Amino acid sequence: MAAVCDICDKKPGFGNNRPWSRKITKRRFDPNIQRVRAKVDGTPKRLNVCTGCLKAGKVSR
Repeated sequence: MAAVCDICDKKPGFGNNRPWSRKITKRRFDPNIQRVRAKVDGTPKRLNVCTGCLKAGKVSR
């Protein structure tokens, strides 16, 4: 599934894993994306939406 919000265009962030041994490896912070049926221009459509947009009410289900 795509890790991009269709509403706010939120994308994955990137950083490093830093364990106790200090061996750095790359990691990826994915946004919490949910596949939701929402009304777009009066017709139901499936969208990938982050939970921040769902909580803020930016999507009408």
